[in-house]
Order: sequence, then C-alpha cells, then structure tokens
Amino acid sequence: MNVQRYARVAGALFLISLIAGGLGEAYIPSKIIAADALTTAANIKSYEFLFRLGFATFLIESLCDVTLVLILYALLRPVNKQLSLLAAFFGLMGTALFAFAELFYFAPPLILGGAPYLKAFTADQLNTLAMLSLKFYGYAGMIFTAYYGMGWIVRGYLMFRSSYLPKFLGILMAIGGAGFVARNFALILAPAYASDIFLLMMFPGGLILTVWLLIKGVNVPKWQAKLEASKAAAA
Repeated sequence: MNVQRYARVAGALFLISLIAGGLGEAYIPSKIIAADALTTAANIKSYEFLFRLGFATFLIESLCDVTLVLILYALLRPVNKQLSLLAAFFGLMGTALFAFAELFYFAPPLILGGAPYLKAFTADQLNTLAMLSLKFYGYAGMIFTAYYGMGWIVRGYLMFRSSYLPKFLGILMAIGGAGFVARNFALILAPAYASDIFLLMMFPGGLILTVWLLIKGVNVPKWQAKLEASKAAAA
C-alpha cells in the first residue's frame, strides 16, 4: 500500500467534495429557491439546467465521500482498526441518508413538468407541492447529519492518537464533527437554536486537512511503525 499516494488522493477528493458541496448545497439553491412558492417554481422552470446541475454536483460529492470513507479507513486503521471501521460505517450512513434527502430535491421538476396525471392539481397547488418538496429536502438533509459528525469525531480521535498526522488536525476535525451532531439534535429538540454556525465549525479543519494531505501527506515511517505495532499487538 502506497500510503502517501492514498493521502494525496484523499486530499484531492476532499477538495472536489468541498467545491461540489458548496455549489450543490449552497450556491445553486440560493439562486433558485426563493421565499415564496410562485417565484421558486418560476426559477426552476427558467433555470432547470442549473437546478439539475445542483443534483449532479451532489452525485460528484457523494462519489468522492464514499471513496474517502475507504481511504480514511485505510489511513487510520493502524491506530485502531475497530474504531476506524466504526467511522467508516458512520460515514456511509451519512452519505446514504443524504442521498435519500436528495430525492426531494429532484422531485420539483417532475411536479412542475406538466405530466397528464398532475392535471387534477391547480398551478398554485403544484407550486406549493414543489416548494414543500424542497422544504423536505432541506430538513431531511440536515436531520441525519449526526452520522456524518460522529464519523469525524471518531476520526478526529484517531488522528490525534496517530502520531503520523498533526494532533491539532484531529482536534479541529473532532470539533467540526461535534458541531454537526449538536446541530442535528438542536434541529430536533430546539429548532430555534439550530444555527448554521454549528456547521461552519467543520470548515477550518476541513480546509486545513485538505491542504495538509495534498502538500504534506502523512509521516510514512511513523505510519509504518504504527501498522507494525498494531500487527504485533494482534498476534
């Protein structure tokens, strides 16, 4: 296993995922989803390709995230194989549940597409259904972020213990993961306090980790020593 190559690939995938996620989850929806159903429906019809591009960026992001789950498992396995596998399970659950939420994002063009079986609804009703679907998308996308956050809390702990990645990166990523978990439970128990600031706690660590993996990678001798130690302990 070329661990340094794995680290570089992970950094590149992080970068692609950050760009795709920023486009598909923030920029494009902000250009189309308005405060009222009528304007939102008009925007979807006028900029349907841009709307569909938002879904395509999610596909890119999710493909990167699933691949990252495997690479991060391999990079952190020498510290603790079981915990690294647990983080991978959390990561896959988070991506799968967000994929479910994306179905609600993709529904409005179908609702507004003028299919014959929808003629029983008035134009206002169809606009409202499309807006409701987007509301479900936003809520469903956030209500399962605890899985994603828990994955990073575990990975942050493993990075802190690794010796071949900086401890401060482990701390930053664990803080970011805790922010996702806190936002998730606030959304369920106290929606008025479910601030987006909780999600932004992931940004500093995610950006620094991306740059670190692309430029520095991991300390290969220490990674190898950790791997040998884990093999000896399992023997």
